[in-house]
Amino acid sequence: MSLTSINAELLKIAFISGANNLNNNKEYINELNVFPVPDGDTGTNMTLTIMTAAAEVELVKDVTIENLAKAISGGSLRGARGNSGVILSQIFRGFCKEIQKKKAINLEVLANAFARASETAYKAVMKPKEGTILTVARGMAEKASELLSTEDDIVEYIEGIIEYGEEVLASTPDMLPVLKEAGVVDSGGQGLIEVMKGLLLGLKGQAVGLVGGVSSQPARGAGLLEEIPTSRPSGSGKDDISTADIKFGYCTEFIVLLDRELTDSEVEGIKEYMLSIGDSLVCVADEELVKIHVHTNHPGRAFEKGLEFGQLTRCKVDNMREEHNERVLMENEKQRSKEQDEAFRQMQLERKNSKGPAANEPPKKYGFIAVASGDGLVEIFKDTGVDYVIHGGQTMNPSTDDILSAAEGMNAENVFILPNNKNIILAANQARSICKDKNVYVIESKSIPQGISAMLMFNEDADPETNFHEMTDAMADVKTGEVTFAIRDTSVDGMKIHKNNIIGITDKGMEAVDEEINDVAASLVEKMVDEDSGMVSVFYGEDVSEEEAAKLGDTLAEKYEDLEIDVRAGGQPIYYYILSVE
Repeated sequence: MSLTSINAELLKIAFISGANNLNNNKEYINELNVFPVPDGDTGTNMTLTIMTAAAEVELVKDVTIENLAKAISGGSLRGARGNSGVILSQIFRGFCKEIQKKKAINLEVLANAFARASETAYKAVMKPKEGTILTVARGMAEKASELLSTEDDIVEYIEGIIEYGEEVLASTPDMLPVLKEAGVVDSGGQGLIEVMKGLLLGLKGQAVGLVGGVSSQPARGAGLLEEIPTSRPSGSGKDDISTADIKFGYCTEFIVLLDRELTDSEVEGIKEYMLSIGDSLVCVADEELVKIHVHTNHPGRAFEKGLEFGQLTRCKVDNMREEHNERVLMENEKQRSKEQDEAFRQMQLERKNSKGPAANEPPKKYGFIAVASGDGLVEIFKDTGVDYVIHGGQTMNPSTDDILSAAEGMNAENVFILPNNKNIILAANQARSICKDKNVYVIESKSIPQGISAMLMFNEDADPETNFHEMTDAMADVKTGEVTFAIRDTSVDGMKIHKNNIIGITDKGMEAVDEEINDVAASLVEKMVDEDSGMVSVFYGEDVSEEEAAKLGDTLAEKYEDLEIDVRAGGQPIYYYILSVE
């Protein structure tokens, strides 16, 4: 029996199936990333984006296409992380705009929705690059239009679109030489294909569940030009831990913006309920907020409980069975022992940055938000005048909603946002487009040193437009270098790189590979210094001792007698050194 239209119930099943399929295959997608740095990988960012939307979809009680479209579009828009996540959210946004007023979705509606999805995504990117997820989305949209005259069954129609999408994906290395050199296809495009495959299985009555539940995995091998292992090496050293040991599989976090102050007994009731469906509970409350962290097999039930008392924000669900070997989880677990002590302090910060300006305080002219990770870097930004630092960066890109909440809560007429990472700029701009009650400016800083330089150029007496342009111009004279470790074998810029090599990256790309951290750092500085240089700044991370950083400073001071050498504790994770030459 052919499928000629999709109703709301089937759309809900199909979307969640697509989200689950992406989640189940995110490590495979992460492996396609060209740069071997321990960053917020494409698969992880796309998954966090779509799972936020899936959580919104799960909460829809009146299941209509319009309500589902709002949940998918709004959830993915606010949950978008990284460039790949933002582009995925724009694909959903365009698709949902086309379907939201329909009672049912037929072939013609689907064709128009695919076209609008591609068009919306392209418009969201300042300089669209071919050989990426955008190319795959456009290819599928073109095929959707072409097949409209030959197909009358939606399942066969989607199968044809996916088949052509995979052909386009296979051609991405011919469009981007860096993909060909690494022997991979575009990771974002692969992620979009995985979503489509999951959607298709949902339409066929074979909905994909999360790992540990009912799952239908697609065949492997199409994504890589050369076959790679499907399991990703772990940085945690805990590969022997079985997922069967994890009793409650979903790390669930959210904040309730309370309708009213809760009584002590009501707070205890929330705690008792959360413990009845999970463990590892952190629940702290004051008169305006409740912050909840719980491990559970039923995130939706936890969200439903929170909705009894107010609105939800900062919703986050991680599949621990899928992620227990991942580096990100390792970092989270490293901090877990501090979580109870810090929960109340964090909650107060959330309240300050989500409830809006204090009623009795007039807004100031300027407010500043920066993204950074590491106690030292946070303090440096605060010293330059930043009001609020979003903890994040390369290893965990903050979502659009993280940035939006900070901007909306800033008690200032003009808010300047410094992403300090090229993979956060799109999310920052997306937050700017949503924020309506104040003037928001995104200083498109691609690194920590650029952000610091921009802040130092701020002039309190200048108007916002002048400050925006002068702060942006100040970043042009900053050269940035980063020293970290390789998390996979690959080839970049003609250099063969092996897992655990120490690697050095500048604004130009991969510049150094060696075994010694300080040697790589010194090599990077040598490549960045020129006759116009006057200062070298060294920010050392949490894995570098003060003594080792001082040795690097002495080496640089001896070699560059005419330059000022400034060594500071950044405390950043993952990156041994962040270097700046001005």
